[in-house]
Amino acid sequence: MRVSTFNVNSLQARMEQLERFVEQEKPDVLCIQETKLPDDRFPVDAIKALGFEFLVFTGQKSYNGVAMLSRTPITDPQTDFRDGDPSGEPRIVAGTVEGVRVYGLYCPNGTQVGSERYHGKLAWFHRLRAELDTHFSPTDPVLLTGDFNITPAPNDTWDPFGSGGKLLCTNEERAALTHLMEFGLDDAFRELNPYFVEFTWWDYQKMGFQRNHGLRIDHFLLTAPLMERAEAVTVHRDVRGWERPSDHAPVSLDLA
Repeated sequence: MRVSTFNVNSLQARMEQLERFVEQEKPDVLCIQETKLPDDRFPVDAIKALGFEFLVFTGQKSYNGVAMLSRTPITDPQTDFRDGDPSGEPRIVAGTVEGVRVYGLYCPNGTQVGSERYHGKLAWFHRLRAELDTHFSPTDPVLLTGDFNITPAPNDTWDPFGSGGKLLCTNEERAALTHLMEFGLDDAFRELNPYFVEFTWWDYQKMGFQRNHGLRIDHFLLTAPLMERAEAVTVHRDVRGWERPSDHAPVSLDLA
């Protein structure tokens, strides 16, 4: 089973790249972030033509938006937190595919360190942890993937010494991610590649991709039953080099 995640930074602008990626890598489940489309404009027919018969999506014009695409049925679909209090932003899709509870997430960016939105980001992660505590056990097959907008450690940045204290790299953000993972989640990429330096996002500005000034912010977090099945996590860096790319590269997880 191959699960992929791809922040497309506008599905309308990146549909050609998405089609090419699907043809090349053939994921069984694909989680997409930043679709930037209201639900009535989501390209259902075009997506189904790629072989994904089962879809869960939620979006809005110009901002945010997430989707889960699957070749096999998705049960118990979800498009927000489960506590009944609407978050107000389409950042979560979830569903169960072949016995695996899959969350596709576009976690808040935080905008600026110390801002109201930054503190809202930290609270969002704590709310997600509370959901896991309420509805799941660490022995359940649960998979969280998507754009987390946090680097787990200094070696997940192109500038380990200069990134500390900057947005996506602060101690508070990393503590929020650690608190989430203390539910019983492992960072699959880091577990399988303990010494690799690999990035999933590069700024469009200042030749960030060409200079490899990137960050690893797109993750797969797995409970122990899935970590035991994890065979590989692949960053599809080549996609970032295609014409008119997203600023993110897709990432894939292969489960035995």
